Amino acid sequence: MKFFAEQRREVMMHIEKYMLEKMWDFLKPIEENWQPSDLLPDSTRDSFFTEIKELQESARGLSYDLVAVLIGDTITEEALPTYESWLTMVEGVDMSEDNGWMKWTRHWTAEENRHGDLLNKYLYLSGRVDMRAMEVSTQFLIADGFDIGTGTDPYRNFIYTSFQEMATNVSHRRVAALAKKDGDGLLAKMCGVIASDEARHAKAYKHFMTKIFEVDPNEAMVAFEDMMRQKIVMPAHFLREVGLKIGQTFGHFTDAAQRLGVYTALDYVDIMKTLIEEWHIESMPDLNEAGEKARDYIMRLPDRLVRVAERMKNPHLEYKFTWIAG
Repeated sequence: MKFFAEQRREVMMHIEKYMLEKMWDFLKPIEENWQPSDLLPDSTRDSFFTEIKELQESARGLSYDLVAVLIGDTITEEALPTYESWLTMVEGVDMSEDNGWMKWTRHWTAEENRHGDLLNKYLYLSGRVDMRAMEVSTQFLIADGFDIGTGTDPYRNFIYTSFQEMATNVSHRRVAALAKKDGDGLLAKMCGVIASDEARHAKAYKHFMTKIFEVDPNEAMVAFEDMMRQKIVMPAHFLREVGLKIGQTFGHFTDAAQRLGVYTALDYVDIMKTLIEEWHIESMPDLNEAGEKARDYIMRLPDRLVRVAERMKNPHLEYKFTWIAG
């Protein structure tokens, strides 16, 4: 175990040099980045209340499921303190303040922080949401933490973030399209700019993992297999409302997303296929027995998951979220 920890430490030091060279390919300078106030009604203008009325009129046309998914997405984005503290626990990384990985973590979470701020303010102004019920769920999610199956292993963490950032990109893009269809152009624009951030972040973590595969292919392959065996869980899988147990609300949230086609079992498979292709899993050379065995499992899994997904029925159970007013 000590050997593997030391090996990972060396790999992470190697990746850190690459990350620092490429960091600003994946992130944007703060002074040039969009901020929530760029997209929301401006309270300093005389037209502020008129703009809020227009926002509320557009929000009135959003379907019940879409509002539920949007709230769940917002709570997920606002649980950022959990994700930042999780990334600082990764083994094999020097966590001093001037360290490169700490710099990356701070800048990544700083960009992500804008997402929850923007969506929260939109929902508050929309008139569709019981904000207190939503805020309680957000506090629960941060307080309850999460277990995403990565432990403190950097390989598993980067596989998870690669997958998860791709999933959030899909989800926000689909919500944007549905909002536009329902007549809310402002919300569509908001979710579009968030999706763009998620795409850049996904690119970063996929690149970091590509470098790990180059220098430690067998351990990286085994880590990939392990994450696929236990299935990638969403960061909000402990989501709950007042009076419910951990995770109970999450099931209803994912049902709504599945009904709308915002994020489905087939999307999960498509993301996995993309990672297999981008990391050149099928053609990875010089694997040992454990690596080859892991690769065989990974390569067979997408077809198996497609068969499972095709047998799944679209959930029809109607559920009333405490988050939605009226």
